[in-house]
Amino acid sequence: MFVLKSREYKALATASAIQIHRELIQAILGVISTVFGQMWGNPSNPELMQIPAGQLYLVRPDSMKGSRECIYKDAVATIRRTSVEFQYQLVITRAYEEGEEQLLEEDAESEDERVFLLDQALSFRSGNLDGDITFAWRDLSGDPGDMWEFVVNSKAVPRATSGVFEMTVLQCMYERKYQKSHNTATEADLEALKWKPAPKTPAKSARMASRRSQSPATPETLNMQALQIADDQPQVPVVVEQPATPEKAESEAAQPEEEDEDPFKGVLILHRENGELYLFDVDVETFVLQEKEVTVDIAQGGDFDYWLVVRQGNIPFISVPLDSEMVPRLDPSNFAFMFSFKPVDGEGTTWCVKFANEEDFTAWKSAFTQYMWEGRNKMSWAKAKADEQKYVNSAYDDVEMEDVSNLEDVQEEEEEEDEEEEEQSLRSEEDESDEEDDSQKFAAARGGKNEKLTIGYKHDRSFVTRGDMIGVFKHTDDNQVKFTTSINRVSDLKGKTFKPGKIMLHNQDSDMLLTDPNNKNAIYRMDLEYGKVVDEWKVHDNIQVDNILPEAKYAQMNPTQTLLGHSHNGLFRIDPRVDGNKLVESQYKQYASKNDFSAAATTESGKIAIASNKGDIRLFDSVGKNAKTALPALGDPILGVDVTADGRWLIATCKTYLLLIDTLIGHGRYQGSLGFDRSFPADAKPIPRRLQLKPEHLAYMQTDVNFTPARFNTGIDKEEKTIVTSTGPFVITWNFKSVKRGKFDDYSIRKYQSNVVADDFKFGTDKNVVVALEQDVFMVNKKQLQKPTRESLSTPVKQLRSRSQIVNSPY
Repeated sequence: MFVLKSREYKALATASAIQIHRELIQAILGVISTVFGQMWGNPSNPELMQIPAGQLYLVRPDSMKGSRECIYKDAVATIRRTSVEFQYQLVITRAYEEGEEQLLEEDAESEDERVFLLDQALSFRSGNLDGDITFAWRDLSGDPGDMWEFVVNSKAVPRATSGVFEMTVLQCMYERKYQKSHNTATEADLEALKWKPAPKTPAKSARMASRRSQSPATPETLNMQALQIADDQPQVPVVVEQPATPEKAESEAAQPEEEDEDPFKGVLILHRENGELYLFDVDVETFVLQEKEVTVDIAQGGDFDYWLVVRQGNIPFISVPLDSEMVPRLDPSNFAFMFSFKPVDGEGTTWCVKFANEEDFTAWKSAFTQYMWEGRNKMSWAKAKADEQKYVNSAYDDVEMEDVSNLEDVQEEEEEEDEEEEEQSLRSEEDESDEEDDSQKFAAARGGKNEKLTIGYKHDRSFVTRGDMIGVFKHTDDNQVKFTTSINRVSDLKGKTFKPGKIMLHNQDSDMLLTDPNNKNAIYRMDLEYGKVVDEWKVHDNIQVDNILPEAKYAQMNPTQTLLGHSHNGLFRIDPRVDGNKLVESQYKQYASKNDFSAAATTESGKIAIASNKGDIRLFDSVGKNAKTALPALGDPILGVDVTADGRWLIATCKTYLLLIDTLIGHGRYQGSLGFDRSFPADAKPIPRRLQLKPEHLAYMQTDVNFTPARFNTGIDKEEKTIVTSTGPFVITWNFKSVKRGKFDDYSIRKYQSNVVADDFKFGTDKNVVVALEQDVFMVNKKQLQKPTRESLSTPVKQLRSRSQIVNSPY
């Protein structure tokens, strides 16, 4: 009896405490509501909310540098508006003590501000560290698992302020996700944006546990709920359970977990096929059958957030976002779909799903292409025009290209190459001289590394940037590179040093044009004979120069003065001879929308190709006019673009693949013209071809694919025969003549001991490539690259010991 009375008393006391707590919360919410109204109600104020005191840490659990590094010991966290509606930034600013800022003013490498777009992808969450409130979010540009953490100074910041800050972050995320005011958001809507850890699901057996370790898919990891889908999207009906009442939830909690319960119950499945699941076994070097019958789904995890889910019954094997990081490959001859998968905390694996027949494969290809495109472009497939849909679909067609007339047999041509030149270039590494020269002068000052590379056309020189230095390397007669000198402390006319952003050789290789990332309205001209900046060209007061390029492919061979530049949404000519601003107003094409231009290239006759971070490509016959051709976007940002001298072929570089496009119009009224001169008919758009590494090769490489801008070989009256690029420590060349015949896997590869930062052909040949590693510069003959095998991909080759080697030593 006493126990019962005690329980009743405790229940009554608890109820009273809860009532008081609720009233207190309501009072606090009233104050917060007033504060929110003041913050959001003044659109002219760029700052919504601020935490004035804290510390910023970078947490790297898998790094050898240490798991926790203090970036700013004193910092301010601010939620800031952007110029784009419904988009906000989280800005962490370094706070200086009195006098400290002046001491650090000359440190070119110091960063006083870190900016993050407030998006659900950050996985923003709050926590507690020794009594201090913390906010953490993913480092989307870092290694998998890296996190940023802001620790609030509890002595200087009230806890209520931190609560308002977190609520504001969620409101900003809501506006970005749904493109509407947060005033329409319910408490449940904001709660759904909070990061929640994925629950651990016990495996059925040791055998299944090893496979489920490949990031087992659950509704939590995919962030999947029952969502409303537009009528034009095909879907497999799913059963959505009614929300459980508190009594039902309590009853279910007392029951043991059902081992066979479907973790995807209530998840929207957009497309489903059945097939066989294979895993590439690096030991036996073949695909090995894992499961005879699996279900392959495309599931929706949010607005334009699609996932590939492979499972057997209710047992999930793989869940991976549907994006280019998968390095997907469709093989119609075997009715197979292959992709790579690298868990956050594990080694990469290569998988293959084999479908039963052509009908199933075709249905899967159609669905995969559609949802891949929607996810990358964040728009409905139904909004794409018919010719755009055809163009996107053709990018995944693995068929031979149209034959190029008068093509000789590639194998025979390779055998007839100049043997004398090959013998000179293929000297064994053991015969390389160990003699060291003054190349040590171009060393890793302040812990720097090589960054950019440009190749001379008029003179046999290569130039490599490292911080505010430029190294000059001579091409020798035996096809090597030899360090000659370094240009130290690149600085403007006022003596302020800067790290070059873009570099370009100009005026018969006598000048180098540079951009300063901190002054994007100007271009600097360096006289290479004196090794110093002698001119500053103000381009425009309001237009920034994001990139510069020669007005024609080989313009630097001549005393040409003008050049081209582009901003994020404009293309223009620059003439340094005119008075005042150097932008030629009559040759300036600006687009109203933000096209986000990212790269450009010119043909020998001066036609221009310009690409964007959205993935589209525009072809111009001249500057200042509308584009003759606009090629649709596959959705991946384009990192670089190059064209053949005659403009017939274009190569665009995306992170995990190269996109090769034939600009020749093959049908219709303008048959025989190039897309630079005429528009492609709607029914005769070019067929883009994806050049990518084979999935089984990726299993050996064990590295993420991140291609450097691909280049054709160059030279006056020289035919383009080879394409070069690199990823991580690998240099890769494609045989261009084989590629034009539809043999997209004809590539060779070579691995080095550190990452390649840039590579390009020596001018006038397709055999020799100048390669810049982080700490080395050398020339390699393409014959030294090998066909990809387990040995060539897995084991680093002996590092070259050339006279050009850059070593880590102080000045």
